[in-house]
Amino acid sequence: MKNYEIEIDGQVYHVKVRELPDDAVMTEQPKADSGRHVADSATQTEGKTMLAPMAGTILRILVKEGQRVKKGENLIVLEAMKMENEIVADEDGVISSILVKANDSVESDQPLLIL
Repeated sequence: MKNYEIEIDGQVYHVKVRELPDDAVMTEQPKADSGRHVADSATQTEGKTMLAPMAGTILRILVKEGQRVKKGENLIVLEAMKMENEIVADEDGVISSILVKANDSVESDQPLLIL
């Protein structure tokens, strides 16, 4: 990943850009449904995908793959606009896959983990 500084109308933005291989397939990421942070179950063959509620940076991942979690349990801490936002489990389950790591920049509705 390369870091860039971009200035737009006098406002400076720091962005990270990752180059994809020429044969990479571009796919649209799932959108959250009515404020929930879970992808439509039809798009996932197993489990539910927890999505980032907003763009930000992953500060901490509080769970491990294979770990059982209960509804309301904190899973990930996401920093956005200098605020720490806790991503919580919306149901009981087992973490089947973690799709991000600490210090990753994420976009709104980007998949974070599969529960």
